[in-house]
Amino acid sequence: IFQKAPAVLLLHRLSDNEGDWSILPLLPEFSRSFGKNSSWLVFLEEKTHVKMSAFVQVLAKFDKNKEWFVGKPLFDKESTIIHHYAFAENPSIFKYPDFAAAWALSMPLVVRLANKVRDEPLKSDFTIDLKHEIALYIWDGGKGPHLTAAPELCTEPEDSLRAQHCATTLSKEPTQCGEPVKKEDIFVAVKTCRKFHNERVPVIKRTWEKDAVLLEYYSDHADPSIPTINLGVPNTERGHCGKTFAILQRFLSSHVPNTKWLLVVDDDTLISLPRLQALLSCYDPSEPVSLGERYGYGLSQGGYSYITGGGGMVFSREAVVRLLDSGCKCYSNDAPDDMVLGMCLNALGLPVTHSPLFHQARPEDYPADLLAHQVPISFHKHWNIDPIAVFNKWLRDNSSEKSSHELDRTTKTEL
Repeated sequence: IFQKAPAVLLLHRLSDNEGDWSILPLLPEFSRSFGKNSSWLVFLEEKTHVKMSAFVQVLAKFDKNKEWFVGKPLFDKESTIIHHYAFAENPSIFKYPDFAAAWALSMPLVVRLANKVRDEPLKSDFTIDLKHEIALYIWDGGKGPHLTAAPELCTEPEDSLRAQHCATTLSKEPTQCGEPVKKEDIFVAVKTCRKFHNERVPVIKRTWEKDAVLLEYYSDHADPSIPTINLGVPNTERGHCGKTFAILQRFLSSHVPNTKWLLVVDDDTLISLPRLQALLSCYDPSEPVSLGERYGYGLSQGGYSYITGGGGMVFSREAVVRLLDSGCKCYSNDAPDDMVLGMCLNALGLPVTHSPLFHQARPEDYPADLLAHQVPISFHKHWNIDPIAVFNKWLRDNSSEKSSHELDRTTKTEL
């Protein structure tokens, strides 16, 4: 890195392995390719702006012959479900990197971790919050290094006065790729059930329903006052696969308008449809697009990625057509719909596209420093919060003052 321009790799182009985005399975290959002729392995996001000379100076502060894990630290103020309530007694003690600021591993650490990945197969379970899970893997119960903070790794906008000392900043290039898609191009499907008609549905009606032109509520009970539609699928306590596949079939039927995009949400999802309209300007609905917050299952052992349902699942019409044409179906009505869809997409070789602006949990389940550089599209769950207050704080746009500025900061992330 000191003698010549660094090699730049794009994770989604390295191989056909669906698990490459989870990084750990790639460490053996990184060790083979760069272990002898490089000092550092650095990870960036597509919106990360790097001042190379300053970045090299940051890395020069550390002995490249020792194990270092360097980044901008995040921490949990309270234990959170997305981190499996780790460090419940003192969650703020554990630090993990903000990927948007860039993070770096010294090559001795890469080589040791690569050997560990080779010798001890990675557990075949869930990948939920990759930055936290990678930090846990590196820390290894205290056997490995903690994250070392580098204050020059920043998430300030690149033209900010506060960014003068920064080696990394966030790009201000417009990430709205054209005119926002029209409201009429998004069909919204809300999954609900009778017991939540009076509790959760009124929240939607008081917050984001007004921004939808085409919206239907699907329930186990037809209630004309909402109105809800009974798709003939009995309610299940979890999973909801039968209901979701009935929604996909209805989306392609003559019962609803021919629409380019389908958004499937839970009745306790809070979402900004104007921000979603802006984000969708970056995608082609004639392609099989599946968009939302990406999770993984068994990625190190031939598993699959999926869009986690609570934050909202977005499908292009083409994606729905291919899913249903493939014969993909639920193995039971209460199977996890998002995971079944992920398995089907994986079998079809269709991509799952991640956006960090969708959130499976509540704002309080994420570090304040992370949310500070996002303009979120969604959150999920009403547990121990006032959902209307949360919507007004995080997702409501004052169209005359905020929307153009905030929509310009909306980001499309595929890596």
